[in-house]
Amino acid sequence: MYSYLKGIVEEIKSNGISLDVSNVGYDVRTPNPYEFKIDEEVKVFIHHYVREDAIHLYGFKTNDAKSLFIKLLSVKGIGPKSAIAILASGNVVDVIGAIERGDAKFLSKFPGIGPKASQQIILDLKGKIDLNADSFAKSTNISEVEEALKSLGYRAKEITKAVKQLDGSKKTDVLLKEALAKMLK
Repeated sequence: MYSYLKGIVEEIKSNGISLDVSNVGYDVRTPNPYEFKIDEEVKVFIHHYVREDAIHLYGFKTNDAKSLFIKLLSVKGIGPKSAIAILASGNVVDVIGAIERGDAKFLSKFPGIGPKASQQIILDLKGKIDLNADSFAKSTNISEVEEALKSLGYRAKEITKAVKQLDGSKKTDVLLKEALAKMLK
């Protein structure tokens, strides 16, 4: 129903923000409300969630985070509370990388996600999220690795293939070694 709302942040709450859009206040639940500032004009990508006993707006700073949220909702046993917890605690690229690698241990570290839920996420979403999409924001460490590989003369296609399954939570030097090892295979 909604794609995004553009307005001024009026209030920051523990689970979201109040967004003033043309003198109409919207209560928007966000993964990390403290990344917003009061009186800041923002564009928030919205998912309108409707259930028989609840109607909520979930908002995200990027369309990529919104897309991942929607994909997580499609997983059996994952509701908006669990999906928002994953996005609050993890970087979009790192979560997608963990899904693609089948890293259930990484996914289990999020609140409300146990071993069964993490396996279900992997089962339902592995291979269905395009890591090559330029629209997905990369972690800083992975971006640094890409720049280092470019400076070494590698082509964009080779770099994309090498960094595709790296875990962005690791240190840059470790990631660079892993990427080079993949490229030299």
